[in-house]
Amino acid sequence: MSAPFYVSPEQLMKDRADFARKGIARGRSVVAVQYEHGVLFVSENPSQALHKVSEIYDRIAFAAVGRYNEFENLRIAGVRLADMRGYSYDRRDVTGRGLANAYAQTLGTIFSSGGEKPYEVEIFVAEVGDTAADDQIFRLTYDGQVADEHGFAVMGGQVDSVNASLEAAYVVGAPLEQALRAAVTALGAPDPAQSDAAARVIAASDLEVAVLDRTRAQPRKFSRISEFRLDSLLGERA
Repeated sequence: MSAPFYVSPEQLMKDRADFARKGIARGRSVVAVQYEHGVLFVSENPSQALHKVSEIYDRIAFAAVGRYNEFENLRIAGVRLADMRGYSYDRRDVTGRGLANAYAQTLGTIFSSGGEKPYEVEIFVAEVGDTAADDQIFRLTYDGQVADEHGFAVMGGQVDSVNASLEAAYVVGAPLEQALRAAVTALGAPDPAQSDAAARVIAASDLEVAVLDRTRAQPRKFSRISEFRLDSLLGERA
């Protein structure tokens, strides 16, 4: 009888991490930016049916990159958890931090389990506060790690080039127009690994843009920005 094939736990975790990272990198980037009145989400997404950015609760939004069926399952679970907690206790008990912790437990359990493949997803959970200092953006990776981001954050796709472009253009407390233009320009930034690559101008019809706007009169602060308004906000582009 032949001996079973042995793989060290360290190598197994490395292989699972490499698998997840490659799947995430194949997608297109999502950018979250703090602006004057809240948090802005921008993604290159030509699909009109499949959303990368969605509402979770009154002041909380969810954005993701990777495999759609996997992060859609996470989004639905988050909506159900938020609804149940808000109904059972109080709407103020539903927080972005609490949802981020719940997602971290789920992703960490799946990643460390040997019975199923790791999720090929990264997600943002953002909550808008009464002031800019109260805004929160949490980034969760495929293995359940949580990072508390400030100012702006990028995940998926060409992270390095998008992050470098956005870092150069980001201004604290910028108005929506300025933050949006910086984010869209960053998404079209050329890949530094390709010497002959040029910056792309992404059409408004290929963008998915949403905001958590603390100035909205309604309790629900999430709002999608239409293509018509995008054209107005972006103005003339080269």
